[in-house]
Amino acid sequence: MSTWKERFKYGLPRLAVILHDLVMVWVCWQGLHYIRYALQPQPLPLEPFSSTVLIVLVAQGLVSWQVGLYRGLWRFASVPDLLNIFKASLIGLLAVVVGLFFYSRLDLVSRAALLLYPFVLTLLLGAPRLIFRAWKDQRLLRLDDSAERVLILGAGQAGEALVRDLRRTGRYQPVGFLDDAVALRGTRLQGLPVLGKIDDVSRIARETAVQLLVIAMPSLDATAVRRVVGICEDSGVPFRTVPRLADLLEGRSMPWQLKEVVIEDLLGRQPVSPDWKAIRGWLGGRSVLVTGAGGSIGSELCRQCARHGARRIALLEMDELALLTVEANLRRDFPDIEYVSVLGDCGDPAVMRHALGLAEPDAVFHAAAYKQVPLLQRQLREAVRNNVLTTDVVARTSRDAGVGTFVLISTDKAVDPVNVLGATKRLAEMLCQAQVDHRSTRFVTVRFGNVLDSAGSVVPLFREQISRGGPVTVTDPEVTRYFMTIPEACQLILQASAIGAQQAVYTLDMGEPVSIRMLAEQMIRLAGKQPGRDVAIEYIGLRVGEKLHETLFHVDERYSATSHPKILQAMPRGVSSERIELAVKALREASDAYDLERLAAALRDAVPEFNPASEDEPARNATVVAFPARRSRLNS
Repeated sequence: MSTWKERFKYGLPRLAVILHDLVMVWVCWQGLHYIRYALQPQPLPLEPFSSTVLIVLVAQGLVSWQVGLYRGLWRFASVPDLLNIFKASLIGLLAVVVGLFFYSRLDLVSRAALLLYPFVLTLLLGAPRLIFRAWKDQRLLRLDDSAERVLILGAGQAGEALVRDLRRTGRYQPVGFLDDAVALRGTRLQGLPVLGKIDDVSRIARETAVQLLVIAMPSLDATAVRRVVGICEDSGVPFRTVPRLADLLEGRSMPWQLKEVVIEDLLGRQPVSPDWKAIRGWLGGRSVLVTGAGGSIGSELCRQCARHGARRIALLEMDELALLTVEANLRRDFPDIEYVSVLGDCGDPAVMRHALGLAEPDAVFHAAAYKQVPLLQRQLREAVRNNVLTTDVVARTSRDAGVGTFVLISTDKAVDPVNVLGATKRLAEMLCQAQVDHRSTRFVTVRFGNVLDSAGSVVPLFREQISRGGPVTVTDPEVTRYFMTIPEACQLILQASAIGAQQAVYTLDMGEPVSIRMLAEQMIRLAGKQPGRDVAIEYIGLRVGEKLHETLFHVDERYSATSHPKILQAMPRGVSSERIELAVKALREASDAYDLERLAAALRDAVPEFNPASEDEPARNATVVAFPARRSRLNS
């Protein structure tokens, strides 16, 4: 019954549109012939309905239906609809000519009328549609007093589309535009004036009594966005920005849902656009297994795999709540994919064999790792166990199970490591390299810098400190880091995996490093406060194991371009498989005995380039480990 009612509800207006268009076809055909023959000394009488008129109506009606003229809504009629109408008129003219030729050899059909027919019919069909839309838009302008007055920064395509979206909601009343383009000064867009330049925000906001500023300039780079945000902050008026295209496409935002400016909008690099065709070609129809599936990177990696064609996704996670959460979210958003959930430690060979047997994966993404630099400096045993020994288990069992591709998720801190995190991740890279067998599993390593808003990262820490009123703690005024977003990091992982080298280390060209001091200042301003006045910034000094500046490339690794312009491939440095096995054995024995001194010595010997930052001798009962001098090299 409900289906019948819906068909009646939507079919009746469509029928009215069809009748309207057929009437306009009749008016066009009869009117053109009336004018043509009225000019003759003895006008020919025209029958209002005849076989000729019937052929014209049937031919034009069928063409209009096939072209899709009745799938659109008059409420949203626009230039593409006019082009579609003109297309239908031209094809309809051809159909009419063919039909009348076979019926009457075009007897009493005016050639002049045929030439004018598509243009006049386009006018007759298009004008009512545009008039109806203008009437509806005008009704939306009659807003109640509760509508929020909005000033739009940017009079381009995004600004024009934003006006239409805001009017449809009924909650906002756009009053005008600001734009730096001189040619736009004094013009009108969607009936609204361009009132001045971006720098005039404060003055024009007061004069127009606006309650909200909206930045509608998605093409601006980060430097220009920071300038515009600064001007908006100085005005004292709340401001928002339009959603990003990725948020719209993935359903996280609607066009009219304005969002706050976030720190990602202000960082100095453009997001990398992946080659989705290559990713889907590699990933489509495959089964994948993700370790650490409940973490920031692991959970997003699962989403990206689900979005781009994976057939089955195995989730391996030792945190039960994280596993429940990620599985529930995936089943809600991607219900057609098969999911295999395994609760357990991927460093347990039995757990790995069980997970691999259930999932039978084509690819394994090893995202499980500890990553907090200061903490791991004092937790050497767990850092080695989770980042090195676990990686050894996952890599070996994956190779033994015949997995096609093994992807290790590494970090820029593995380049010339000075801390435990970097050293353990570098050793993880080396042991994966030592597993390479050209007849079996392909081993891929992906390095990237800091990930914005990941668990334990600097952004949520700063956000919490700002919410408490400060101070915001920065290690050093000069410290810099490379940043990327969580989705971008996962896209890089998939892109590198799809490139296809047997063994490689891939690094993203991440642009310029970001000043952490600047990051803190911008986050304070985005919270509506002023650095140093409302929220203090306190410099606490570099912690043990931290660098002032991170590096992405090692001097001994030869880098070359790949099929993706923003991804570089490093030629791995040679390692001895026998020595790596001895190092892993020594680390495992020291770990089982919880012998921190032996662990420190074994890690220092295993990673020749590991140059630990100087640190004070540990106090009694402390767990900080002093690293001995290097005794041997593992590089072949």
